Formats: sequence, C-alpha cells, structure tokens
Amino acid sequence: MEINNSNHNLQDNEKIFFVSEYIDLVNKGLRGFAAKIIGEVGRVDIYPSGHVYFSLRDEKDQSVINCIIWKSKYELFGIEIKEGIKIIATGRPEIYKQTGRLSFIAETIELAGEGILKKEYEKLKKKLGDEGIFEERKKRAIPAYPQKIGIITSKQGAVLADFLSNIGNYGFKIKMVDSRIEGQSAIIDLLSAIKTIKKKDIEVLVIMRGGGSFESLQPFNNELLVREVANFPFPVIAAIGHDKDAPLAALAADRSVSTPSIAATVLSESWEQAASLLEGHKRDIIGSYENILESADSLISQSVDVIRGIKDLIFDKYEEVETALKISFQAFKNALRNNKSNLKQSWDKSAFGFNSLLSIIKQQLRHSEEIIYLRNPETQLKLGYSIARCGGRLIRSIRDTKIGKDVDIHVVDGVIVSKVKNINKINKKYA
Repeated sequence: MEINNSNHNLQDNEKIFFVSEYIDLVNKGLRGFAAKIIGEVGRVDIYPSGHVYFSLRDEKDQSVINCIIWKSKYELFGIEIKEGIKIIATGRPEIYKQTGRLSFIAETIELAGEGILKKEYEKLKKKLGDEGIFEERKKRAIPAYPQKIGIITSKQGAVLADFLSNIGNYGFKIKMVDSRIEGQSAIIDLLSAIKTIKKKDIEVLVIMRGGGSFESLQPFNNELLVREVANFPFPVIAAIGHDKDAPLAALAADRSVSTPSIAATVLSESWEQAASLLEGHKRDIIGSYENILESADSLISQSVDVIRGIKDLIFDKYEEVETALKISFQAFKNALRNNKSNLKQSWDKSAFGFNSLLSIIKQQLRHSEEIIYLRNPETQLKLGYSIARCGGRLIRSIRDTKIGKDVDIHVVDGVIVSKVKNINKINKKYA
C-alpha cells in the first residue's frame, strides 16, 4: 500500500515534533496498513485486565510481530490463544506511546487450518451438547400461519432475493436486519443483529446465508452466537448451508434447512395448505349450490304447472261465488224492501203504545208525589206539630232521652234547644 507523504516532505522536515505528536502522526499513517496476518502463536501473556499480549511467528523465516487483543474482543470469538496454535488475526499496526513498541492490534482472531478448526468444532459441539442445547425436546414448532417474520442476512447478494421470490404472497410483514455473514468479523455483526431484532415485533426468526465451505461458516460456530440462537424468545429457522459438519448455530436452531428458498417454503407451507383447503371447500360449496339450483329449477317447473292448475280452479270458484253473491244480494234487497213497510207499521204501533204507557206513568207519579208531600214530617210542622231530637236522634219514646240531656225541638220556623228536667211516664191505657 502506498502512502503519499509529499505534502509533509517540505513542511514537516522543517517542523519540530514532540514525541507524542510524532507518534500520533505515524499511527495515523499506519491505519492504512490494516490487514489479515497468519502465523503461529509464540509467547502469550494474559494481563489481569483481561487483555491478551501475544506474538505471531512466521513458519518460513521465524519473523515475529507483537500483537494485542483487548478483553472485549478476545471474549467475543471464543478462541483460547495458546502457544503453538496457528491463527489468522485481522487488525492494524500501532505504536504504543508509553513504550514506543509497535504492536499489531487484532480486531478479530480465527483459527487457521481445517484440522484445528474441526478439532475446536468438535470440542465446542460436545460442550454444548452436554448442556442439552441441541436436544430435540427443546425445539419449538414453527407457528402455523405466521405473518411477522424477522430476517438476519446480508442485503448484498442473491440470498435475500432467493428467499423473497419463494415466500409467496400471504401478507407477510418482514423485518430485516443487515449483517455480514462471512469472516470472523461477522460474529460482531450477527450478535448485534440478534440484539436488534429481539426488540422487533416478530413471530419467527430466519438466519440465512448462501452456504459455503467449512472455513467460511466459522462465524456460525461461535459459542456466544449459538447460545443466542438457542435462547432466542421466538422459534428460529437456520438456513446457513448444508455442509456435513452442520454449523452449531444450525444445530441449536428450532429448524435447520439448507437454503433460503426452503426456509421460505417452510414459512408459507401452512398458508398454502389453508389456500388449498379453502379451494377444495369452494369447489364443494359451488358444486352443492349447482345441485341445489338444478333441483330448485326442476321444483319450480313443477310448481308452475301446479300453480297454473290452481289458478284455473280459483277463477272457476270465483265465478261461482260471484254468481251466488249476486243472487244473495238481490234476495236481500227484496227482503229489505218488503220489511220496510212492515217496520213502519210496527213503529207506529210501538209509538202509540209507548205514549199510552207514558201517560199512565205520569198519573202514578203525580199521585205518589201527593202522598209523599202529605206524609213529609216537615209538612206536619206547618200544621202545628214539632220534631224532637236528642243527640241528633229522633225522640220517639221516653227511653230516647234522659234527665239533663239537651233536646232540639224543630218547629216550622226554627229550632228550640231545651234541657230535660223531668220525664213523666204516661199510663199505658192512655198510650
């Protein structure tokens, strides 16, 4: 890699730098030397802080470069750096100000060589298997008729297009998180993507890539990623290749398929079955209605014939009834005319008899009135009689009052109030 320092040659040669300034200037230029380097691990020092200082040695000429990987990165990749193993480190060179030492700052590390990769793969597979992470009883069923689907993959390449072209048009709501899916640096992206999509409203997660060699699938053998897949809150479908040594993330998933198109088929399968079932029901319903309509058509034809016969019968009966009614009305008319004169004669007789009865009743009423008038006690008052009451009751006998009681004596023009002083009993012979 070429670095153009022409802008500094004239001016920087005249400038005097502090050591710190110069190291900053050099480190700025060293950023352009980011690279992947492969070598055998030599000396290893793990500091209390968790940072790892180690050296990488070239097998060909024993050239050595000092390397550092910070604790946060070291724990991420799940590889134990120890003397004698062969690794690939990705990073950039940097001068450490306090010592002036040039070190290669590793951003990612991965094992080199298929033999060591498979050895570590089997080792981690056994460890996680012993914990029960791959057990079938822990697998969750993919929900029937899913709609909210989460996807983690790279938006570059044909993987996403392959999935979308096979998913079908069933109203899916797809939420995708873009992530690198190859190389050791993909681990960081994948873990971040899972953290992001956990917050989304989804029913199932699909992690996919387009297959590849055993070496290219190493990010999916990362222990942290495998645990995230196993503990994801929703069912996970892994479509990350069909290597005979299946990626551990695929083993931990609830469903593992070889390609994104198969993952799409799995998700749309229940919808296609429902559509097929509905189509069958539709045919059955339409067939049933056709049969019903045919039967109804035949029944209607028969009914029309019956109705025609009934119509003729009704009209015949109507004519008979009409004739009978005309005869009946005429007879009624004649009877009414004959009874009219009889009714007048009866009325005259009734009126005469009623007037005679009324005259008799008037005479009887006048006679009764005279009798009532003559027998009315108040009429007798005018003749000099009086009416005596004690306590509002008529005095008919000496038993109806007592000495000391008030007596009201009604005469023709008023009431005389008196008090009983003495009561003389009349001899029976004069009573």
